[in-house]
Amino acid sequence: QVQLVESGGGLVQPGGSLRLSCAASGSIYNINHMGWFRQVPGKERELVAGIASDGSTNYVDSVKGRFTISRDNAKNTVYLQMNSLKPEDTAVYYCYANLRYYDGGYYSTDEFWGQGTQVTVSS
Repeated sequence: QVQLVESGGGLVQPGGSLRLSCAASGSIYNINHMGWFRQVPGKERELVAGIASDGSTNYVDSVKGRFTISRDNAKNTVYLQMNSLKPEDTAVYYCYANLRYYDGGYYSTDEFWGQGTQVTVSS
């Protein structure tokens, strides 16, 4: 069916950078909205950044000016460039996509999630 596969997480020192990638595959017709959430233990999942099919973006206030979301529609891939990382950015990052896909003879629209990738910011 449809899969989202993330990559790019890891351990980085404060002030460093990481780039997350998330590639969607399967019987995809088109992708509407893509984005990134993050979650730390004991807290709710938080929207970090989103990008619409027209390229418009939105960010949570805490990452504005430091993170940049982008997408490559030809590759069905969304990226999150994270600069000036802080310890409070430590979390599991999940990508999601709201997309239309071909499902056994008809088209459906649904949200799909990646498996999550750990980002740890620590000295």
